[in-house]
Amino acid sequence: MNYKSALLKQRQSLPLAGKVAISLKKIREWYNHWEGEVYVSYSGGKDSTVLLHMVRSLYPGVPAVFCDTGLEFPEIKEFVRDTPNTITIRPKVGFKQVIEKYGYPIISKETACYIDQIRKTKSERQRRLRMEGKPRRDGKGVVGKIAEKWKFLLDAPFRISDRCCYVMKKNPFHKYEKDTGKKGFVGTMVFESFNRRVSHQKYGCNAFALKNPQSRPLSFWLEEDIWHYIRENQLEYCKIYDKGYKRTGCVFCGFGAHLEPSDLFRKNRYQLLAQTHPKLHEYCMETLGFREVLEYIKVKYK
Repeated sequence: MNYKSALLKQRQSLPLAGKVAISLKKIREWYNHWEGEVYVSYSGGKDSTVLLHMVRSLYPGVPAVFCDTGLEFPEIKEFVRDTPNTITIRPKVGFKQVIEKYGYPIISKETACYIDQIRKTKSERQRRLRMEGKPRRDGKGVVGKIAEKWKFLLDAPFRISDRCCYVMKKNPFHKYEKDTGKKGFVGTMVFESFNRRVSHQKYGCNAFALKNPQSRPLSFWLEEDIWHYIRENQLEYCKIYDKGYKRTGCVFCGFGAHLEPSDLFRKNRYQLLAQTHPKLHEYCMETLGFREVLEYIKVKYK
């Protein structure tokens, strides 16, 4: 284990008070570096709710910026409307147009990206790289290849890609930053994905060196820390969580859906959607065409 990995593990093991102290320090550093020209990327979910509370505990005037993609739960939109000093931005196109042009977000961003690249590339070298990978530096296996179990998706009768997040969320925030000159706080945590862990180890909480700099003060937190903070500070949170949802991002997103249990006692995101928001479920399955997609990858949806 290298030094950065050890430091991350040590910070993840701290009690909440220790984590809060480090996060507040990172928030001050970011705010001072950009001379107060900052904002909080706000989704209305529990993580960004905690982040917004922490930032405003130091700097009450920092705006929250919410990207209304049209893919949020109605409960999220209502919760965001009740949050003071919130600016709403929107993508240029809708989700239906995105999946028609680029493809469906399924399995994972990495897998969807590889499938899209293999299908579109005219370079035999690029295709071979994604099909076979390249040797790791340590000589243990290969990297950069689509997993064998997902190669059947190359013949899927629908498009697949990872472009959705860029078009619907990242691009609107980039435009907001370009127009205002402000730099963002985001509530991401490294336990959520391998790529976030790698990025944190390379750039730290305050990623000044990124092409689009961002502060991630909660990077080393765990999910239980978020709920502990909410209870300890008696924060209001979106009640969508009380309906059984653990994530509140884009309602129809398929990334990771194949990993969710769907048995006699547990429901995956689409089965739960059918129960709590039947009209949204019908729109997802029929108008957006997710029924065919989910049947193809053998994910239950009702």
